[in-house]
Amino acid sequence: AGSPWFLTLFGRDALWAAQMMLPVTVDLAHHTLRVLARRQGQRHDDATEEAPGKILHEVRHGGLVERSDLPARYYGSIDATPLWVVLLSEAWRWGLPDDDVVALLPACERALEWMARDGDPDGDGFLEYAGAGTGLANQGWKDSFDAIPFANGALATAPIALCEVQGYAHAAAVRGAELLDHFGRPGGDRWREWAAVLRRRFRERFWIEDAAGAYPALALDGHKRRVDAVASNMGHLPGTGIVDDAETARIAARLAAPEMASGWGLRTLSAASPRFNPLSYHGGSVWPHDTVIAATNLAMAGHGDAAMRLVGGLVEAAPSFRDRLPELFGGDQRVDGLPPLPY
Repeated sequence: AGSPWFLTLFGRDALWAAQMMLPVTVDLAHHTLRVLARRQGQRHDDATEEAPGKILHEVRHGGLVERSDLPARYYGSIDATPLWVVLLSEAWRWGLPDDDVVALLPACERALEWMARDGDPDGDGFLEYAGAGTGLANQGWKDSFDAIPFANGALATAPIALCEVQGYAHAAAVRGAELLDHFGRPGGDRWREWAAVLRRRFRERFWIEDAAGAYPALALDGHKRRVDAVASNMGHLPGTGIVDDAETARIAARLAAPEMASGWGLRTLSAASPRFNPLSYHGGSVWPHDTVIAATNLAMAGHGDAAMRLVGGLVEAAPSFRDRLPELFGGDQRVDGLPPLPY
């Protein structure tokens, strides 16, 4: 996805890739977990956004680093840390040997502590980011400056608590508690209670309703207002435990509707949004990995029709890209006889 510009280690990207490879091998997950644990945050550093227990966003190298214009390690990611814990749990379930898991448990405990402390700076129970002046303005997977809009098109201001990150955090707390219990380490009850509180607060604060029904807001902004744009982020919530069956059904219906399902995959932003642009990086384009995450979650929750509506479009788009799907492509509505639009 952009060699040589992005020929480097990204925390979030490496974690998702390793998780998607688990049916083939646990080795990639094991090495990814170890590599990131070795670079886990140790101290507070405003310039790099490092904090104890935090998993990095990016390793940088080249002229900008050599001239000290950019730090060699940058930690501006709100989601890599809970995703690291989730991957450790998933790798264990797929057969990572107990000895390898035990060696990584101290890093797991530090990651969980980061969620409850530095990941939640105002103590409201939600993971949120503000970003340093020299870092990324948005620090979820949609990290472009205009990725988090309201339904009226206005951009949300930081600190921002993304909906999908709360799902990752809930899954990390529950999965982390399971690991701690299994390997005889303390803390399991604490993290299960933390997850239960998060789930209750999420239901109270994030769910919103429009003419099409209820759905989870994209985020909470710096004033704790619901960022009400309809976006693909909600597709990451099923399977994390933070939404129940009825709520998952509402998410499935929303993502399979024409404003989100382009016919070639899942749009990052609703076509009804005033900010929708089919060739915007995160504002209407289709990202295959995003579509696959949502489709997998929906299929595992029993919403096979909605899942196939999304992932089936990807399969049919692939021949237009010589069966090597790119990082993203255009989110225009599918028209018979016309191929998907390259980004």
